[in-house]
Amino acid sequence: MAVRFQIPRKAGLVRLLLHPAGKFVAASLTVALIAGIGALTYYYAKYSRLIEQKLSAGPFPSTSMLFAAPKVVSVGDETAASDIVALLRRGGYSESRTNRMGWYRLTSDGIEIYPGPDSYFRQEPGVIRFQSGSIARIVSLADNTERTRYQLEPELITNLFDRKREKRRIVGFSDIPKVLINAVISIEDKRFFQHPGFDPFRVIKSAYVDLKKGYLAEGASTLTMQVARTFWLNPDKNWSRKLAETLIALQLEQKLTKEQIFEYYANQVDLGRRGSFSIRGFGEAAQAYFGKDIQQLSLSEAATLAGLVQRPSFTNPYRWPERARARRNVVLSLMRENGYISDVEYAVAAASPLVIKKGGVGTGDAAYFVDLVNDELQDDFEGHDFQEDSYRVYTTLDVDLQEAAAEAVRIGMQDIDAQLQSRRKRNPNYPQAQVALVALDTQTGEIKALIGGRNYGMSQLNRALAKRQPGSVFKPFVYTAALSMVFDDPSRAVTPATTLLDEPTTFWYDGQAYEPSNYKHQFYGLVTVRQALAKSLNIPTVKLAEMAGYDRIVEVARDAGMNLAIQPTPAVALGAYEVTPIEIAGAYTIFANQGIYVKPSWIKYIRDSSGRAIYDYKPKRQQAIDPRVAYVMEQMLEEVLRSGTGAGVRTRGFSLPAAGKTGTSHDGWFAGFTSKLICAVWVGFDDNRELNLEGARSALPIWTEFMKRAHQLREYRNARPFPAPEGVIQVEIDPATGQLATPQCPTVRTDFFIAGTQPVEVCQYHGGTSQIAGWETPPPPASSTPVPLPRAAAGGSNIVRASRGVPPQVTTKEETPPEEPEQPKKRGFFGRIRDIFR
Repeated sequence: MAVRFQIPRKAGLVRLLLHPAGKFVAASLTVALIAGIGALTYYYAKYSRLIEQKLSAGPFPSTSMLFAAPKVVSVGDETAASDIVALLRRGGYSESRTNRMGWYRLTSDGIEIYPGPDSYFRQEPGVIRFQSGSIARIVSLADNTERTRYQLEPELITNLFDRKREKRRIVGFSDIPKVLINAVISIEDKRFFQHPGFDPFRVIKSAYVDLKKGYLAEGASTLTMQVARTFWLNPDKNWSRKLAETLIALQLEQKLTKEQIFEYYANQVDLGRRGSFSIRGFGEAAQAYFGKDIQQLSLSEAATLAGLVQRPSFTNPYRWPERARARRNVVLSLMRENGYISDVEYAVAAASPLVIKKGGVGTGDAAYFVDLVNDELQDDFEGHDFQEDSYRVYTTLDVDLQEAAAEAVRIGMQDIDAQLQSRRKRNPNYPQAQVALVALDTQTGEIKALIGGRNYGMSQLNRALAKRQPGSVFKPFVYTAALSMVFDDPSRAVTPATTLLDEPTTFWYDGQAYEPSNYKHQFYGLVTVRQALAKSLNIPTVKLAEMAGYDRIVEVARDAGMNLAIQPTPAVALGAYEVTPIEIAGAYTIFANQGIYVKPSWIKYIRDSSGRAIYDYKPKRQQAIDPRVAYVMEQMLEEVLRSGTGAGVRTRGFSLPAAGKTGTSHDGWFAGFTSKLICAVWVGFDDNRELNLEGARSALPIWTEFMKRAHQLREYRNARPFPAPEGVIQVEIDPATGQLATPQCPTVRTDFFIAGTQPVEVCQYHGGTSQIAGWETPPPPASSTPVPLPRAAAGGSNIVRASRGVPPQVTTKEETPPEEPEQPKKRGFFGRIRDIFR
């Protein structure tokens, strides 16, 4: 008996499938499904291989790290354990005992420090104990003995940027404060610790918004998907990329823990730009925007960084502080909504001002200095790839001095902008004045601070390396050459008391007339060499240059490390040949080091990834001039600050023993030094137009502000007077005549001379009639030869005084600045060469 099956009318789907068209559709869908599964399998396997390759090689570029000079802490320093921890962390230390750089352990009253095998010092471990806000004791843990000081690991300046010019400071998940984690997941992915890599709720919401608006407007990426995109995909917005993100995210969730995924995200996320560099990761952003280690971030600062993630350029705190503050408050609101902070914490943080690290873009973090280091690495170490391999480059930079330099430049350039404001009103396109500052350690020549411009983001031109005419800042080398003549011919000895006639003078060279002038065309008649240098008089300087010989001046300049292109012509006398600020700073080492030139340096030590030393710099020193000449010049440069063109240093409140010289060409210069630091400052325009501000009004204020700040730091606090070498004596003279002073002289000044060159004539204007002897030494004849170069600068000096009548007596007068020379004689304007050197 046949059985018949009747298909219900409601089974339309079955009827459809039995229909030829239905069979075609079903077959097509089956093929599509199989193809889809195959494609998913292919891409899943493909991305799996890519993920494995990336993770095994390391997700971040293996670039070199640049470190500053080590910081020293001493007993009595006012600091806290938290400050030491921050410095150690910047140097790469952590609390993990497996950290190869080193580790630390906090105790109830101090901190124990254990350098690791990768430490710069590899020195003994120590413990620093605190009491009442300062360091009370430092004890070596190697032998349990007391120490007075301890060197901390050098602070990381930055990683050496890769070819994409990205900067990051790698941090571990354990380094990231909980407040920052909560801020990020509140604004970016609040279910991060619950979802499997993608959030279906966000996907549905995103799809609805995109369909409604007709374009991809709403993001649905979780943090895991963002990690997938930034490491393995491009940033294009389309559904195929979303699918790829999801596939990679699912695999990442299987291969990594949530903590590892967040760590990758925290080190890769784009958080804006600083200068010409991209800021990658919260570790770099904490330093760039707040000058802090990531663990020191406050609630407000953490919310600010979290708020930058979606639109870092739009909410950049430097350019758009109000936008950044508004976005920060959105993050704070979400943190309160998610239960991470209380209403009170929200109210306090939301009301707080947005305080961003000072110093201008790229100045505080020594961007120009980093470029200087990078250039040397590329030029002098061609066999090493510093952008791909993990080298440790230890530099000479003092981060505290760098901050002082940045602040001094900021203050000084604001004043210069105010002085140039009238020009900018007349010409809206008038350019902005630029600046360079170089600070060296007096003894070692190490560059401790360097500013190459006022805004690295606007211009990466390093003006510390730019050649410009130094003007009168070069004059000390002319005077040095003149003082050195005595060693070739004692009869031609020039001393600080030698007098020269300052009056309109025509000089001839190679058959051509040369008529320099003084500043404002003022002439002072008879002046001493000391006065001529102090007041930066051009006519006496050119006369001295002719006496010394242009070849001798060039020799002195080259021995002091300056531009080899300097030529022996009259132009050399007034600083017409171009040099760089670094060269000027280095050249002034001869005056601060008893005639020894110390070549400027900025890299101390380099280790490769295995810890092997590939470079260990030793200071390059050479005797450039006689130490007695150097000391006499130093004393004359002190006079510049007492009574000459550099007197503004003292009126601005810098009172430590110091010497220096102003300079004005097209630009403004000031170079000066103490026993601790040498600093050169240049101010001018990139297009070489006239600044029309003397060095005393442009560069000097910046120099003074920097030196005041620098010498408040403990390491530079005790600047001392320079000791006199053997063979230098001091004599009381009348500055009006340059002769030995008598009791009738209205002004008496102590001056310094190379023994055998001191004056022997008593002041003819105030009672002097004959040559006299000092009480300590017999009077040298006019042709006597100076004592030979001493084997060692043992210090000490003799004092020669004039006869004070009968019976003879010795009267010591307080040293006073030289009296003002006679009233200037005016010369006509026409036919004169415009004065640009003063």
